[in-house]
Amino acid sequence: MTIDTQIRNPVIRLDPADNVAVAREDIAAGTEIPSEGIKTNHDIPMGHKVATHAIAKGDPVRKYDTTIGFAGEDIVPGDWLHTHNVLMDDFQKDYRYAQDYVAAELLPPEQRATFMGYPRADGRYGTRNMIGIFITVNCAATVARKISRYFDEERLADYPNVDGVVAFIHEQGCGMEQTGEPLDLLRRTLAGYIRHPNTAGALVCSLGCERNNLSKFMEAESLATGKMLRTVTMQQIGGTMNAVEEGKAVIREMLEEANKIERETASAEHIMIGLQCGGSDGFSGMSANPALGKAVDILVRNGGTAILSETSELYGIEHTLTSRAKSETVGRQFIDRINWWLEYNKGRDTQINGTVSPGNQAGGLANVIEKSLGGSKKGGSTGINAVYEYAYPVTEKGLVLMDTPGFDPVSATGQIAGGANMICFTTGRGSCFGSYPSPTIKLASNSTMYTRMHGDMDINCGKVIDGEKTLDEMGEEIFEKILAVASGEQSKSELLGVGEEEFAPWQIGVLS
Repeated sequence: MTIDTQIRNPVIRLDPADNVAVAREDIAAGTEIPSEGIKTNHDIPMGHKVATHAIAKGDPVRKYDTTIGFAGEDIVPGDWLHTHNVLMDDFQKDYRYAQDYVAAELLPPEQRATFMGYPRADGRYGTRNMIGIFITVNCAATVARKISRYFDEERLADYPNVDGVVAFIHEQGCGMEQTGEPLDLLRRTLAGYIRHPNTAGALVCSLGCERNNLSKFMEAESLATGKMLRTVTMQQIGGTMNAVEEGKAVIREMLEEANKIERETASAEHIMIGLQCGGSDGFSGMSANPALGKAVDILVRNGGTAILSETSELYGIEHTLTSRAKSETVGRQFIDRINWWLEYNKGRDTQINGTVSPGNQAGGLANVIEKSLGGSKKGGSTGINAVYEYAYPVTEKGLVLMDTPGFDPVSATGQIAGGANMICFTTGRGSCFGSYPSPTIKLASNSTMYTRMHGDMDINCGKVIDGEKTLDEMGEEIFEKILAVASGEQSKSELLGVGEEEFAPWQIGVLS
């Protein structure tokens, strides 16, 4: 991508082969754009597209030298391009399985970046040291909440090495299929959080008669109780308040143990990042997402891992990812998941069938293909080494894919369950997302929003749009922030206490 460093130029050209440019700022009709040799025929909002060449009806509209749609009418240079005249249609894609795969050039271990992490017995390192309270069924939610709220900042003051006691509440566990994918998925998600490198200890609360039976859950996920994994069942212990008091006693014991763990120097190869974007705009795919992609490339060279997800928001550009797959098998696994989503959404008014959210549209994105094109750039340029279904443990290093919905809390929950000990979240419209036990770093795509929502944003990638930094420089800044937050620096969402309500296991299947 080349970005004109002259701030006076009101548009950004992303590739010489494109027939559109993107408005750097609001552009009035009749404005001359010398760099493109055109004059605007309409008002072009910031982040939206303007035609730089004539495009005949039915011909491709190209951005980043990738088809994002087709002209719904004859378009002349200077026209505003958006949902009214950029139509989405299916077209033949060449998947080119594994043909562009390039293995990452890893730095020697002694040259890799480091952070201060919490060591775990299995060799992993946590970026946080938390105690989690989990529920098998929503009926135990109040018990879990009362226990976690008891351990406020004042009561945790004596445990400086513990980052918090958090209740992870969900709405499932009963009134659902007793066997099969929905229950397996819920159990897998809960177990992933319980085993997570950022979880020092876990208490599992149950009612006693739910379909997600406690003993069967523990058996299915090979979880065994011990000093740092305890359970309490409300019906057995005598009801709500007895369960709360028992839970408090258990957590007090865990706090003593968890506080004995101290941070130590660890290689960046132990960092696993979940990549997220939400509230995207026309700049997301030009600043925050590709800048995060640069940081991912750095992390991968240092032996770390990044998880690209939101499968329904990778539709339309899946062929650009299959060509980077490690093998044809990996590439076909991804296409299998794309096809599942297409079948699941057949006939429904959902994003994968074309229309993005009102906020995305207002930000300049015409359809899901354009959104996918920008979103995929979070994954950088490295090869794709594996594909995982939702919430499965991620064991491969480097860049991997995990099948998740596009809804950010649900997607991030799956990534964290898979082992992500950090989340990097890009936004153009201004997401206020946060997550526990893995901290979220939020990256703003433009300076206007960053300034307006400074209390929620960690990094301003709008400097790329403003011509103040290159993507490479921005990527270095993001990587340094990743190391700092991994070492204990609190992100904006952590300072605000955002993340407890954002635990959202994927609900799939029928309820009864």
